[in-house]
Amino acid sequence: MTSTSLAATLFGPEDLRMIEHPLDKLADGMVRIRFGAGGICGSDMHYFRHARTGDFVVKSPLVLGHEISGQVVEIAGSAANLKVGDRVAVNPSRWCGHCGACREGRQNLCENIYFMGSASKTPHMQGGFANYFDAIPAQCVKIPDHVSYQAAALAEPLAVCLHAVARAGNIQGKRGIIFGAGPIGLLTMLAARRAGMADVTVADIAPAPLAFATRLGASHVENVSGGEEGLKAQAASRPYDVAFEVSGTAAGLASAIGIVRRGGVVVQIGNLPGGQIPTPSNAVMAKEIDLRGSFRFGLEFMTAVELIGAGSVDVLSLVTAERPLSTAPDALRLALDRSQSVKVVLTAN
Repeated sequence: MTSTSLAATLFGPEDLRMIEHPLDKLADGMVRIRFGAGGICGSDMHYFRHARTGDFVVKSPLVLGHEISGQVVEIAGSAANLKVGDRVAVNPSRWCGHCGACREGRQNLCENIYFMGSASKTPHMQGGFANYFDAIPAQCVKIPDHVSYQAAALAEPLAVCLHAVARAGNIQGKRGIIFGAGPIGLLTMLAARRAGMADVTVADIAPAPLAFATRLGASHVENVSGGEEGLKAQAASRPYDVAFEVSGTAAGLASAIGIVRRGGVVVQIGNLPGGQIPTPSNAVMAKEIDLRGSFRFGLEFMTAVELIGAGSVDVLSLVTAERPLSTAPDALRLALDRSQSVKVVLTAN
């Protein structure tokens, strides 16, 4: 077993370095995992560009990566239903299981949560963009042999979208709109379709991701870079019942609130890098809109792994490039280029 792990470590804005970290002896009750694949997320890109995402600010070197999969290579102590050699999708959330939120079944709101590759707590919980990383057994969900590491790594963003769609309530037969055609927006579209949404429009300011949305089955796409006249015309004839704001922009949230019908639902998924989004509160009041936040996911992670294993959601249809983990800084730059990339996945070699 190697004594070091090569890890994509962030020191500041656009200062991501591949650093050899020493591997300590595996602590009792932990599992060591050899990296299989990792998806580059929008929050990874925010960290890379700004050394922060939303209210979470990097205060010490942080290994990025929370969309991850790999193979169990060592177990310290007991790990029910897990053995060395198992291929796993890794849930980046480490819940306490005993706080009020956990007892209510809202593990994503755990008061004591640690989340891999996140600066939400100090000291930061290191991420999984590393040759080897450690987790607790509860974070490891076994995957069948036919599921690739690349697909398993994307269980995490799919879980985010399953949770967001659940937050919208019963959307069977309803008409919806998604602001933002990045990976989360596209997976939200697929999850909404699976939940029975009859008609889904995707809006964005860039033509390349909108073309991708069309290929994946969007009912309509709207390029709003020059204004929202097309959206308003559609909404006038057939109002939107639900809007998902994924872009993480003030303009996106204002558009979602403005376009959804009276008495409709707006689900906020996007996370603004600066941490604050001005809200047109009078419209929320006057239209009696339900504005609902959606943060990460709970037990939807298990559902996401099951759906991927069953072939019910083709997460790999979003992948536009694969790059070796050793080239993570360049891969982040590629992921930031929306004219070329939808989803970039890091691989072990």
